[in-house]
Amino acid sequence: MKRLPVLVAALALFTVGCGSSSSSTTTAPTASTNPVFIASLSPANEVPPVTNAESTVSGNATITLDTTKDSSGNITSATASFAVTLGGFPAGSTVNVAHIHEGAATCACPVVVNTTLAAGQVTVTNGLASFTKTGIVVDSAVAQRIIATPGNFYFNVHTALNGGGVARGTLVKAQ
Repeated sequence: MKRLPVLVAALALFTVGCGSSSSSTTTAPTASTNPVFIASLSPANEVPPVTNAESTVSGNATITLDTTKDSSGNITSATASFAVTLGGFPAGSTVNVAHIHEGAATCACPVVVNTTLAAGQVTVTNGLASFTKTGIVVDSAVAQRIIATPGNFYFNVHTALNGGGVARGTLVKAQ
C-alpha cells in the first residue's frame, strides 16, 4: 500500500502539468536593423569617365533603407536616407542632382531612386560639398532588389559641367 500514495502523487503532478490548455512560448525579439549601403564615388566610374576639370572629385555616399514588411517578410513600403560627402571640386562647380540607378557599372542606366536634390541646394565651398536627404520614398519592389543585389545599383552625382554625372559608385552593403 505504500506504492499507492506515490502513484497518486505522481498522477496528481501529471494532471496539473497537463491541465493547462494555454501554452506560452517566448522568443527573443530579433534586432530590427535597416540595411545600410555605401558607394565610393569617383569620376573614373562614370560612363564615359570624367576627364575634365572635375576629374579630381571623389566622395562617399551612405544610403539607409527604412523598410516596412508584412508578416511574410515582403517589403510593403520603404524610404531612403542619403548622406553624401564630396571633395576635390574646382572653383565654380555646381552640384545639380543625385540618385540611384539600376544597372551594370558599364552603362548609363535608368534612375530608380531620386534624392529630390535640386540645383542650388548644395553649396560647394573650398572644393567640398555635402548633403543629406531623408524620407525619400522608394518603390517597395526596387527596395527589395537593392537589398537582394546591391551590386546591380549605383549612386551618382551630377554637376553643371558634367550633366551625365561627375562621380559614381556601385552600392555595397555595409550592414
